[in-house]
Amino acid sequence: QVQLVESGGGLVQAGGSLRLSCAASGRTFSRYAMGWFRQAPGKEREFVAAMSWSGISTYYADSVKGRFTISRDNAKNTVSLQMNSLKPEDTAVYYCAAKPAYDSSWYRFSDDYDYWGQGTQVTVSS
Repeated sequence: QVQLVESGGGLVQAGGSLRLSCAASGRTFSRYAMGWFRQAPGKEREFVAAMSWSGISTYYADSVKGRFTISRDNAKNTVSLQMNSLKPEDTAVYYCAAKPAYDSSWYRFSDDYDYWGQGTQVTVSS
C-alpha cells in the first residue's frame, strides 16, 4: 500500500505559478503509475496529468497542456505538478493518485487509481 500527502497549494494571481508536491510512503513507490486530478466546486473530479512508473510516458488534459508539467523523483518518493500561466478556471482541489503499475502505461481515469491523497486547494484570482 501507499499513502499520499499533497502540499504546495495556495492563492495565486492569474498568470502566476505554483508547484504541487505529493509525498508517498512505501518502498515500492517506483512501481506506481501516478496521476493528478482536480475538482472544482460543483463539478466532477477531472483528470489533469499522468505519468508512468518509469517517468518516461506522460499525458495531459488538453486544458493544461503546455502549462502544467508532471514529474517524479522515485528516489525521494515524490511526484510534482508544476503549474504555470495559471488561470481562474484552474481553481480546484488538486489530488494525486497512485496505481500499482506493471508496464509503462499512464492512466487518465480516476477509477484506474487505487490510492488517493487528501487534496490541496489551489485558488487562482483574476
